[in-house]
Amino acid sequence: MVERRATEYLANERTFLAWIRTSIAVISLGFVVAKFSVWLNELAAKLQPGVKVHHSGASMLIGVSIMALGGLLALLAAWRYDVVNRAIESGVVRPDRRLMFVVTAMVTMMCVAMIVYMLLTAQQA
Repeated sequence: MVERRATEYLANERTFLAWIRTSIAVISLGFVVAKFSVWLNELAAKLQPGVKVHHSGASMLIGVSIMALGGLLALLAAWRYDVVNRAIESGVVRPDRRLMFVVTAMVTMMCVAMIVYMLLTAQQA
C-alpha cells in the first residue's frame, strides 16, 4: 500500500511538472507574440529607413493575454497538485472534469484570438 501511494504521489508530481512546462511554453509564446510587431517594425526601419511603419497594438494585447493565460495555468497547476495530494492522502481520487473543460476553453479562446489576429493582420499586408 505504501509503494502504491508513493507511485500516486510521484505521478501527481509528474503531472504538475507537465502543467508547469506547458505554462512556461504558453508564457513564452505570449512573449513572442507581444514582441512580434516590435520586431517587424525594427526590421522594416532597418530595411527601408524612410518608409512609414504601420503600428498594430493587437499583437501586444494578444501576447500579454497569452502570457496571463500561462501564469493562470501555473496557478491552476499548483492548486490541482494540492487537491490531488489531499485526495491521495484521504484515499479518494477523482478526476476533475470541470478543470479540464476550463483549461480547454481557455486554450480555445487563445486559439481564436490568434486566428482573428492573423486574419486581421493579413488584410493589412
